[in-house]
Amino acid sequence: MESERQKKFAALIQKDLAEILQRAAQDGGLLGTIISVSKVRVTVDLSIAKVYLSIFPSGKAQELVEGIKSNAALIKHEVAQRTRHQIRRMPELLFFVDDSLDYMEKVNRSLKGEDNPLKNPELLAKRKKK
Repeated sequence: MESERQKKFAALIQKDLAEILQRAAQDGGLLGTIISVSKVRVTVDLSIAKVYLSIFPSGKAQELVEGIKSNAALIKHEVAQRTRHQIRRMPELLFFVDDSLDYMEKVNRSLKGEDNPLKNPELLAKRKKK
């Protein structure tokens, strides 16, 4: 269970990170790429922030997250500059791909019957007990 302090801390980091990453994507020539910070979870002692990124198109997601991880120190510094009057000590930032949207899409397609794992659906009718 997250405390109010953790939630406020996470919301502050999430807002600034979203702006920083979106601007970096535009400046880096990644037109058409949308990077959003879907969730930030902060540990109880406020020393680590797990940042979940939702990236569209999702084909480039892992590659972009690796690039973001390699620049984590610069990103942390920029967030610290923006939040220097609200946060005393900036937490360590850990970045992860948030693939929950892809998962929901797969579930949706399965429920609609579009992703039937069986090549021959008539086999099910033959296997039903009479």
